[in-house]
Amino acid sequence: MKASQLIERYEAFCPQDLSLEGDVVGLQIGTLDKDITKVLVALDLREQTVCEAVEQGAELIIVKHAPIFRPLKHLMATPQNQMVLDLVKHDIAVYVSHTNIDVVEGGLNDWFCDLLGLSDVDVLSETADGQGIGRVGNIATTSFEDLARKVKETFQLDSVRLVSYNRANPPISRVAICGGSGQSFYKDALKKGADVYITGDIYYHTAQEMLTDGLLAIDPGHHIEILFVSKIAELLNQWITENNWELKVVEAQESTNPFWHL
Repeated sequence: MKASQLIERYEAFCPQDLSLEGDVVGLQIGTLDKDITKVLVALDLREQTVCEAVEQGAELIIVKHAPIFRPLKHLMATPQNQMVLDLVKHDIAVYVSHTNIDVVEGGLNDWFCDLLGLSDVDVLSETADGQGIGRVGNIATTSFEDLARKVKETFQLDSVRLVSYNRANPPISRVAICGGSGQSFYKDALKKGADVYITGDIYYHTAQEMLTDGLLAIDPGHHIEILFVSKIAELLNQWITENNWELKVVEAQESTNPFWHL
């Protein structure tokens, strides 16, 4: 089948125009005007991901985080550029689905809510026409620390960072969540009545501002977005069955999480 045929179906589910202003989405490397038999789904595109794609014989990679986020100044064979050069050498196309998969109904943030058991879910920060980034919903009342433990267990983490002064452990019944680095939306969490905000990459001073404004937070790290891989693979396989496509989906296995805790 043509790569363009697969991406046309993907964009019917998750259009590019749902992405936030200035975001990098869509085809970034190669062409969709070619036949494909195997697609690799990955969270990040790093050197180990490229090697995996080459070894698997994938002609297309669907990835969440764009490999080229800042303009390239040259294409000399530096370690960072080598990834792009290898993809071009092996004729592997790269398609990026970033904030549009965060925004779309039935996308990544809704999958997070399902895993954590949130009910009466609403958009956290509206973008347009009822669509928006992040989610907020209700849970059966639990303690802050017990919720943090649930987040740790659900996403199979070795630790989570808790944002609270003096290890405050109040009851929690309303939760906001935004995958990736969503600290800029914390005031939306306050407006929506959240007791706690779950998001990654919270800065030190932003954490202090959250507490001053009356909001607790849990930082599970950016890498919980790895859920993208299994869920997108599941969707692709569903479409393959429905349309009788001759295509194999491979989930990236190599870890691209740069952090671990001692």
